[in-house]
Amino acid sequence: MELPRFSIRDYPFPADIQIRLEEDRLEVWSPGELPAPLTPKDLYGPHSSVLRNPLLAQAFYFAGVIERWGTGTTRIIELCRQQTLPEPEFRNQQGGFLVTFAKDPYTPERLRKLGLNERQIKAVQYVKEYGKISNTKYQEITGLSKRQASNDLKNLIDRGIFIKKGTTGKGTFLRTKGAIKGQKGY
Repeated sequence: MELPRFSIRDYPFPADIQIRLEEDRLEVWSPGELPAPLTPKDLYGPHSSVLRNPLLAQAFYFAGVIERWGTGTTRIIELCRQQTLPEPEFRNQQGGFLVTFAKDPYTPERLRKLGLNERQIKAVQYVKEYGKISNTKYQEITGLSKRQASNDLKNLIDRGIFIKKGTTGKGTFLRTKGAIKGQKGY
């Protein structure tokens, strides 16, 4: 069986796969950019499979290591969403392909380091789960007066953690600055 020829990675290129763990992200860089006609933007939705090494892919398929071709990135994105993590970033960089996984910027530990009180942390955790919070809901879950709730929430807006949607009244609610698709209520 003759397989079509596609761009093949230059294996003699003197570079290894590199993994870098930073405080706020994990980066994986592999030599060789995406094969044409794929672009990093294509990887965020259903896309054709353009194999860099068709023989290797076929061997992995027959060995049962991969199920389908062209679905890996969309499955990775979905798994990040299920864990309420930001979507990974894909890009061609310096003759290679870089995938960046951002850590959750809204963990209780990180929020405490920013100086948030436990009530505010509770509000952020609520928004992570449900996608948004109103002043009324914040009062309900914390037992605060409207004035104190407003002060706490304004502080979260001023710190750039929350953004306000709506102008005033019952239609107003807050979201994290980096609201994550897939959250309940998103």
